[in-house]
Amino acid sequence: MQKNGSVSPNAPMPLAEARQRIVADLSPVTDLETVALAEARHRVLAQDIVASVNVPSATNSSMDGYALCPGNDETRREYVQVGQSLAGHPFGQALEAGQCVRITTGAVVPEGADRVVIQENVVTQGDTVTIAAADDLPGVEANIRPAGEDIAKQDTIFQAGRYVRAPDIALMASIGHAHVKVLRRLRVAFFSTGDELRPIDGPLAVGEIYDSNRYGLAAMIADLGLEGVDLGAVGDDPAALAQAFDKARDCDVLITSGGVSVGDADHVLDVLKTRGTIDFWKVAIKPGKPLAVGTIGNTRFFGLPGNPVSTAVTFIQLVRPALVALAGGQPAPALRFELPTTQALSKRAGREHYLRACIEPGPNGLCVTPVGHQGSGVMRSMSQANAFVVLKAETEHVDPDALVAVEPFAQSVWQ
Repeated sequence: MQKNGSVSPNAPMPLAEARQRIVADLSPVTDLETVALAEARHRVLAQDIVASVNVPSATNSSMDGYALCPGNDETRREYVQVGQSLAGHPFGQALEAGQCVRITTGAVVPEGADRVVIQENVVTQGDTVTIAAADDLPGVEANIRPAGEDIAKQDTIFQAGRYVRAPDIALMASIGHAHVKVLRRLRVAFFSTGDELRPIDGPLAVGEIYDSNRYGLAAMIADLGLEGVDLGAVGDDPAALAQAFDKARDCDVLITSGGVSVGDADHVLDVLKTRGTIDFWKVAIKPGKPLAVGTIGNTRFFGLPGNPVSTAVTFIQLVRPALVALAGGQPAPALRFELPTTQALSKRAGREHYLRACIEPGPNGLCVTPVGHQGSGVMRSMSQANAFVVLKAETEHVDPDALVAVEPFAQSVWQ
């Protein structure tokens, strides 16, 4: 890095520094919306969620059986059944010593009862209910769920900034929260670049390829619950690129794929300089070294490399945390752990390396195996893998069975 803080073209920035620098320089969206609870999944809460009721609302049974009132006789085994309590149909009277009611799971435990015996442990004859054996005598509060056991009234169950998942929807429904305030969806524009790109539903001439990166970007943006704005494929033409940049100015983020290297047809950086600023360029990872980060007015810009795996890796490692932060959430630290590698691994020192791999059972527990060809243009390796093997920048060789850092694909990206 140069003394003035800019990054030398010959000195790629370490990944951790690049990620920290990106996230530290972001201003999250602040616009609010009120949505029905059913529409709140994949949104970021803009309010604390406080319970107005207890869950469960009343003390109830966790089993089918009999609610007992033993009185002062803890050894009592014979009871008189005086009614029943069903879910949604409580027994409305208090029990006296020696009385019981038939009770079903979720039904309200009547006043006077302080325990439930499961139905398998009793013998019934007419209105007489007998606990079959002394060992089956239930203790105080046995098989009883007290009111507010899950959520107590006035509990704060979620704080503003939480990313809403499916279980969160059910939890908010359980306290009768029909509408919630959320931050508006982040608007993320994206386009791919290259004269060689063709629509995926047409023929290919020699040297042409299908425009696959744009579909990958759209899917990864949608996975985060954000609003994707597809600006299509743009050729290697400065005027066309400038027009596409201008279309993205009403979005929060612009992501491009391709055209950020130093080839004769790589015009993205040159056009960016005329429309905005470049914060830094090049990150010390493989695949994905050429990556541009900047701004266009109020729009954050991420120029990703064009090779498919490089696009995916740089999105996951650098862009995704930034999108989470911009959307008003808190990026979760990457979950990593160590597993033995089934193969010897080697690379050149200098860049942090992300190998596509599979976590799988081995003879001595879980292990990890690199998947197929590791070239940055071989997207099949990403599709077949379920994790990255992460090799440090200084690593050159790893022996078989040695422990390596593993980062699974399936993990939370929202804190």
